[in-house]
Amino acid sequence: MFGIRDKLSKTILYTLNAADNDKLAAMAGCFQDAAAAGKIQFGSAWWFNDHYDGMTTQLKSLANIGVLSRFVGMLTDSRSFLSYPRHEYFRRILCEVIGGWIDKGMAPADFDGIGRIVEDICFNNVWNYIGLE
Repeated sequence: MFGIRDKLSKTILYTLNAADNDKLAAMAGCFQDAAAAGKIQFGSAWWFNDHYDGMTTQLKSLANIGVLSRFVGMLTDSRSFLSYPRHEYFRRILCEVIGGWIDKGMAPADFDGIGRIVEDICFNNVWNYIGLE
């Protein structure tokens, strides 16, 4: 209803249950419009999923079902100074996943193009998404 009336806000969906990754990635894709790229997002692996396997699974679900290049990347629990290294951990996992696809021939070895996608996921997409342009 909100989508029909052009009242649907930008929304990021998170799950505490990795079994719901594919469902949320698919659901997010059902509510897009021209107002914002990636208006409804499937958010990063969070809380119980905020570990190597959880992040890898979330990235693969989003890439399989959604649009990975529009992903707004990792969030932080800003109440804890120690949560900031999680962004570095996320970036390393993201590059490992994408690099693995390149190594297997599943993604092009276009390092400039893939590099832009990684930069977008790690910074530019969220900057644009929240309107800091």
